[in-house]
Amino acid sequence: MRDILLTGGITPWKYLNTEPVKKYPGLSEQLSCDVLIVGGGISGALMAYVLTMQDVDTVLLEKKRVCEGSTSANSGLLQFSNDCPLSDLIQQFGEQRASSFYMMCRHAVRRITEIANHLSRDSGLITRSSLYYASTPQDVGMIRHEYDLLKRKGFDVEYWGREHVKANFPFSKEAAIYARGDAEVDPYRFGHNLLQDASEHGLRVYENSEVKETRYTDSDVTVLTDQGSVLARNVIWATGYSTQEWKPDYQAELLNTYAILTEPVSDLSSWYERAFIWETNRPYLYFRTTPDQRIIAGGLDEPLPPSGKPEEYAESRSRRLLNEIHQLFPHMTDLKIACSWAGVFATTKDGIPLIGRHPKYPHSYFIEVYGGNGTVYSMIAADLLGETIAGREPEELKWFSLTRPMDLKMS
Repeated sequence: MRDILLTGGITPWKYLNTEPVKKYPGLSEQLSCDVLIVGGGISGALMAYVLTMQDVDTVLLEKKRVCEGSTSANSGLLQFSNDCPLSDLIQQFGEQRASSFYMMCRHAVRRITEIANHLSRDSGLITRSSLYYASTPQDVGMIRHEYDLLKRKGFDVEYWGREHVKANFPFSKEAAIYARGDAEVDPYRFGHNLLQDASEHGLRVYENSEVKETRYTDSDVTVLTDQGSVLARNVIWATGYSTQEWKPDYQAELLNTYAILTEPVSDLSSWYERAFIWETNRPYLYFRTTPDQRIIAGGLDEPLPPSGKPEEYAESRSRRLLNEIHQLFPHMTDLKIACSWAGVFATTKDGIPLIGRHPKYPHSYFIEVYGGNGTVYSMIAADLLGETIAGREPEELKWFSLTRPMDLKMS
């Protein structure tokens, strides 16, 4: 399988964050540790932070620069709702499992918020609400059913009819769920802040240290780079979408996705509570604001371009995304695109991330948080694997098995 180019174009957080970030050395010696994390994106950073705060001797290797792969293209939405609605998950897995998963997502948003608020540097985390609207009149029944389920399960949601939407936004939709308890974050800064605080508590981080060979024994794993090696009792692979280059999962599907960041908007007063906006259509469009009055719009997921370059169709898709903002906010006539980007995006066939062991890789755990809620899933993975490393493996870990059947309910 050819190397996957993860992003193309100018990603938003690299565009907005012009201050220098901490650089880490390359690995040039032989090390040993309890846990080695391979991958320095948001998944690896959260995992490293959780383990370091548990006083686990941890090393992290990143083949390029930390947080500069898919994390730099992450739109920074933290939601308890998922690409797969609760009603659909209940049909697949039963009410108890599906509801528990949604509650795990809600808890993960709260955990991320608590962690961000305790870090020594600001990560741009702001609590937000979400407006999830019916894309067509035919989706009104689904919205109502989803609202009823969420309300019954104790989520902080309201059902909005056409007039309620119209009273709060400059557009109208037949129905929507207004959900509280979500958040936004700058994932690039958040990842850097996690790693910097963890490194000040003992985490060892190495950049430009690509894994070239892995050797397994009955008791440990040795990973070799060009200039050094790490002997670890356990390895956690947090290599994101590029995992599919060397360990293809039949559950995973790779797609291309697009997004734009606008220049600052002079007046956002018509955008009620600066809530996230997304829709029932699949693939869906999503919209959020930034603290400096910009708008991020994204979506239009489609198969990977034949060239393998994510940005191949970005220009036309960017124009369409700008037009979609105009459709919702027609008075914003002076919108201009500051930067646009495309990136590889992955989903699973059942809408649930892949977390845990694989029978072909001893002493190894994988974090494959595929889906539109990747940062939230990363927090779930970090907590589940943190407990597992501590010798208290949670029962829920088996829900996310890499080898689970796709056509059966979780048992």
